[in-house]
Amino acid sequence: MVKRDPEAFLKEEMTELRKNNLEWIIRHLEAGSRPHSIVDGREVLMLNTNNYLGLATHPKIIQAAIDATKKYGAGAGAVPVIAGTFDLTREFQEKFAKFKEVEASILCQTGFAVNSGLIPMLVGKPDVVVSDELNHGSIIDGVRLSGAGRIIYKHNDVGDLESQLKEAEKQNPRRICIITDGVFSMDGDIAPLGGIAKVAEEFGAMIFVDDCHGEGILGNGKGIVAHFNLQGKVHVEGGSMSKGFGVFGGTVAGSKDLIEFCANKSRTYLLSTAHPPGVVAANIKSIEVVETEPEHYRRVWENTNYFKKEVQNMGYDTGRSETPIIPLIIGDPGKAQELARILFEEENIYGTPIVFPMVARELSRIRVQMNALLTKDDLNTALSSIEKVGKKLDII
Repeated sequence: MVKRDPEAFLKEEMTELRKNNLEWIIRHLEAGSRPHSIVDGREVLMLNTNNYLGLATHPKIIQAAIDATKKYGAGAGAVPVIAGTFDLTREFQEKFAKFKEVEASILCQTGFAVNSGLIPMLVGKPDVVVSDELNHGSIIDGVRLSGAGRIIYKHNDVGDLESQLKEAEKQNPRRICIITDGVFSMDGDIAPLGGIAKVAEEFGAMIFVDDCHGEGILGNGKGIVAHFNLQGKVHVEGGSMSKGFGVFGGTVAGSKDLIEFCANKSRTYLLSTAHPPGVVAANIKSIEVVETEPEHYRRVWENTNYFKKEVQNMGYDTGRSETPIIPLIIGDPGKAQELARILFEEENIYGTPIVFPMVARELSRIRVQMNALLTKDDLNTALSSIEKVGKKLDII
């Protein structure tokens, strides 16, 4: 019998990824997540964070984390349902529900944990999920774990959604759940939530929207439901405090019944240690900042509109982008990797190449994300470099 090497496949897989320009290069920040930061010992201009409003380094939010850490300590000490829920947690959940204009909310461990933990509890084998074809991987995993029937509809196509809902009805399911991202993280386009809500009502379908990339940048910061004035018509709003709000944690917002259900059924919530108190306090303060300092929201959109117009004029393909997520679609993964490498090593511009399996191989790209703290000079510096290197590589 030939002795098996149980780890041989690891090196083989990585060799294949490197050969096909599909390896993720992890770089290390040595300062805060600001437009100007230090990465791998190099001072760079960062164009690739989810920190849209620049709140990750906001002094009021940092101070809130410090004060709470001094009072409560560094860690929660337990999962939420045992001894990990502080009075700060209650304060956050009440404030966030009011902010989102819903009955209740809950702070979960991550946005990924919301989808992988809650979806399998909302639907199961007797049910059907109708899911956008470009939904986030965490949604895909949550649906797979649920065991529910799965029907995929064409991306952002309400007409096809309606057709697939008719197919779902033929299966005589116990429940039908439509799931979509609010803002799609790779392309930066927005789900047509108004049309989705209209057809969902006809079929009595639950709507689950993952608004991780919409909160902070749509609806005056409240997200896609507020953007479309659909409060009360969307049943589950999943979200994240780690992007537009600049801190950390997954959220669920909706009816009181939904939140009680989540708190008692979602395994990722029930079985993961709660957030450190400093994080919860920072989350509270970040909501207050969004509510009282609208200039951050205004600036990120000013930067978005300016930058997008300029790269489009150069000849870059920005796809379907409607938000501060601006893909520079290259096509070839090798060229996408090379564009990012040259920008980093020669121009001190930090952008991340996005390749398979995040996107299809032929849609490899650099994903640029706007930040409210970027100045006009910052943008012009980045634009000059992106044009120069793009021409050098025959991309534009």
